[in-house]
This record gives sequence, C-alpha cells and structure tokens, in this order.
Amino acid sequence: MSVEALFQTLESRLSSRPAREVYLPGWTLREASVLVPVFERDGVPHVLFTRRPATLRTHADQYSFPGGGRDPEDATPLHTALRETEEELGIDRRGVRVLGMLDEVPTISQYRVRPFVGVIPGDGKYRPSAEEVAFILEVPLSGLLDPSILRVEQKEIMGAERDLYFYTYGTHVIWGATARILRDFLNHVTQVPGGVG
Repeated sequence: MSVEALFQTLESRLSSRPAREVYLPGWTLREASVLVPVFERDGVPHVLFTRRPATLRTHADQYSFPGGGRDPEDATPLHTALRETEEELGIDRRGVRVLGMLDEVPTISQYRVRPFVGVIPGDGKYRPSAEEVAFILEVPLSGLLDPSILRVEQKEIMGAERDLYFYTYGTHVIWGATARILRDFLNHVTQVPGGVG
C-alpha cells in the first residue's frame, strides 16, 4: 500500500467514528490539544516527536507531540493543535492536512488532551522554538510497530489501575500521555489492511 493510500484509509477510519471523550467524575480537567504529525519521505511514512527542554517546569526532557493548552482565542481544539504546531515547529498551519481525531487522553497534570492526526510536509524544514523544543525525533512508522520496543507496566494513577506504555526507539524513550496517544494511533494503523510492511 502506498503512503498516500495509508493516509487516505486512516482519514476514512478516523472520520467514521466519534473519538472517545474522557469522563472522570470529580475531576476538573483543563483543555489541551496536540497534533500527531505524520509525513512521507522517500516513500516511507514517519511520525514526528519533539523533546521538551530540560528547563521547562512540567514534563521537562520528555518526548511529546506538538501541542498545549487551549487559549481563549482558539475557536476549537483543532485550532489549538495547529497553532501550537506552528509555534513549536514553524510548520504553517495551512499546510497541515488533518486526517481526524483520536480518543481523548487525561493527564496527571489535569488536562483533557484532544489528539489530532495531521500530515505535514516531509521536507524536514522545521523552525523549532528554542523555548519549547530541544530535539526533533523522526521515526519510521514501521519502527514504532516493532513489538520489541514496547514495554507495559501497571500503576495506580488518578484513582485507578492503569497501563503505562514505554516505547524505546534507540536511546529515545516515549512514555506518559504521548505513549498512550501513540498506542491509540498505532492501533488504528494496524487495522488498515496491508498498511505498513
């Protein structure tokens, strides 16, 4: 299957079902959104992550998808994801092809994160914000689908026993909310017949 056919099938799949919303009685969650950036380079689908600077107050040195809290001027959660992607990576929001939304994810910092999947240009021409991005990690989709890179642990979080996912790609460890979003995305990818070889 070509990368474009994969993206088209993911778009159809994501648009045909409603994203699951977070329901945590007794918790007040602030709104946030992220973009799961995917792109094609040399006929290979990739996923992009950013590593946050060690100087940040929250989630320092962790891998994440571009995104953040919803500002009052953001008309929708999608506006938040696209604005943050433009601010963090210098990718013009008009050049992002949005494929759809994944299930919401709660965070221990009390955010309700709405993840969107979007195709970005594959030319690697980023203008990262030094305040928000320490490192850009591009990973071939097939590398993320390798079961040997995934480790699952159980831990009590927000009053319930939950699975924690750790994806170790080379020396890079992706965990936390980013890993939960990634797991949801990869579950959709694996449902695509003949998706990624």
